[in-house]
Amino acid sequence: MWTAVYVAPRKETAEQIKNMLTQEGFLVKMQPLTKNIKNENFYEVMVPEAEAVDAQVTLAHRGIE
Repeated sequence: MWTAVYVAPRKETAEQIKNMLTQEGFLVKMQPLTKNIKNENFYEVMVPEAEAVDAQVTLAHRGIE
C-alpha cells in the first residue's frame, strides 16, 4: 500500500521531492490529485507505507514541510 508523504501544488515541485527521496533510497511514485483554480494539478508524492515515517523524517531534516 502506498502512502502520501507530501502534496505539491505543482508538478515541478512534486518531481523535485520525488527525486530527492529517490536519491535517499526510497521507492517513490507521484500522481495527480486535483485541479486548482489556475488549472494546475496538485500532486501526491507517495512511498510504500512501511517507509512513510522514514520518508517524512528525511523531508523534515531537509526543511521540507
